[in-house]
Amino acid sequence: MKLLVLPGDGIGPEITEAALAVLDRANSRFKLGLEWQIMDIGLATLNTVGSTLPESVMEAARRAPGIILGPVDHLQYPAREKGGINPSGELRVKLDLFANIRPAKSRMGVGLTGRPVDLVIFRECTEGFYADRNMFSGRGEFMPTQDMALAVRKVTARQCNRISRVAFDWARKRRKKVTAVHKANVLHLSDGLFLREVRKVAQEYPDVALDEKIVDAMAALLVRDPSKFDCIVTGNMFGDILSDEASEISGSLGLAGSTMAGDDACCAQAQHGSAPDIAGQDRANPTSLILSAAMLFDWLAARHRRPEFEQAAHAIEAAIDSSLKDAGTRTADLGGKLGTRAFATHIAGLLG
Repeated sequence: MKLLVLPGDGIGPEITEAALAVLDRANSRFKLGLEWQIMDIGLATLNTVGSTLPESVMEAARRAPGIILGPVDHLQYPAREKGGINPSGELRVKLDLFANIRPAKSRMGVGLTGRPVDLVIFRECTEGFYADRNMFSGRGEFMPTQDMALAVRKVTARQCNRISRVAFDWARKRRKKVTAVHKANVLHLSDGLFLREVRKVAQEYPDVALDEKIVDAMAALLVRDPSKFDCIVTGNMFGDILSDEASEISGSLGLAGSTMAGDDACCAQAQHGSAPDIAGQDRANPTSLILSAAMLFDWLAARHRRPEFEQAAHAIEAAIDSSLKDAGTRTADLGGKLGTRAFATHIAGLLG
């Protein structure tokens, strides 16, 4: 099985290298039979072939059983017509990776609020207000005059239903509670449609409790007591914001895994950005991408009925937890002394 690896921009290449060092060890120990197809994207290919996401990469992505995507610096990209394609958004739409799954879990004891965090946010990530991916042709924002900008929000029953079903499936295996986050008090039609589909799916899961929260109240409640929440389902923008909040409350955005999953494909992606200010300095924390790769392994285990992938995923997560409990084996951003490569070497060593 050959996985596609796209290192990306900024700290992307170095945290990808660190993640692969861990995955190589897991590959050997659990006899996974993995190979890597490493291809450049982002600013590197913009400068060489005129596109941040060459068609050759998209062709490889369509064939790959799984993808590992490093952070990208799409804020620095030119307009799409000049080659500046957001790889993350493009992969989501073209491969139908509609479910952005973002766990937030305390890995060094309690979270920053003094309470334990163990929740998962399920974010529909192909529509909403995200203008680079929510239209068949063109963008979902435009300027009728130089002093007026308009944005169109797209919400479909199909995608609301699909992301709700993923959340309820996970909840059934966890603590059997789903919280739907919305702004239907203002966005009557679009978030009303979202709630209609969530409630419809909930009827098929009588063993799972459904709770509903307005998004601004949810942002406050996460700070007050994140332990009250299990599986949170919401749309694109709300999910993006709340998952960053939840991950930071749990300890650090740098400790948060993330996958973009569909019915037939899955992509592991670090939850944080490309941090160009520390690129190449061996200071980046690779934990997020390593945990994201472990989530990809879980998906591959279920998709291909390969229990050894699940075993590898659990071993990687256990190694991360073990290392983070000791300040001496953390990266500098968490008060430790290890650089990017040394931390990856330590995690790989814990896998045996």
